[in-house]
Amino acid sequence: MNQETHKEEHPMISIMLNVVIPVIILTCLSKEKYLGPLWGLVVALILPIGYGLHTLVKWRKADFISIIGIISVLLTGVFGVLELPAEWLAIKEAAIPLIIGLAIVISLWTPCPLIKKILMSEKLFNVELLHEKLKEKNNEQRFEKRLVGLTWGLASSFFLSSILNYTLAKIILKSAPGTEEYIAEIGKMTGLSYLVVMLPSMAVMILVLIALIKTLTHLTGLHMDDLLAEHLQEDVSKAEETAGSDPEPLA
Repeated sequence: MNQETHKEEHPMISIMLNVVIPVIILTCLSKEKYLGPLWGLVVALILPIGYGLHTLVKWRKADFISIIGIISVLLTGVFGVLELPAEWLAIKEAAIPLIIGLAIVISLWTPCPLIKKILMSEKLFNVELLHEKLKEKNNEQRFEKRLVGLTWGLASSFFLSSILNYTLAKIILKSAPGTEEYIAEIGKMTGLSYLVVMLPSMAVMILVLIALIKTLTHLTGLHMDDLLAEHLQEDVSKAEETAGSDPEPLA
């Protein structure tokens, strides 16, 4: 298997460009003596938008959630430039994950449920082997039925994010739109959202992933290691070899 297929940017690059640097710009450089509120907002939003477009072009995949993310950042910029009331931004923050959650549920009635794209991707699982084993054991229908419950579980993580996003925006955004204080509050909200919103949502998503793995092992008869994509199996084997190697004796 070609290792380049799975080679992606280091996650720290994504965190720096999407969160850390924009938050620093919004909270520290958006003062009048530096960039000012308008240009501070524009410069801060250029980074995540540029990174998102770069990722889409590089991997040549129009990923639904990535596109929604880019639209969300663009709307934040538009609302800030037009100095729209903070309520609009709060509604936008709640609407984006709500739309994703609804799309996940609605996709159950399409030929390609989004849960398979998000959690059952070839980056995580040996999808071809899974389908082969499900068919071999005549468990394809049972799996599809269980996928409905797992889909609602995955969608609930986005519904939770929607509620938390709206609440966080209402608590933090207090200043008049277009002011230094308002732009700094957007930066504060962006930074805190990764703790207040992302951590609970990721916890729910991890629980759904664990339930998915248990379902797959039960219905296919495969061990967890066998479920993983080939490159992940290699990583696990290397980790086990490293952990199992005897330490060098002390001189």
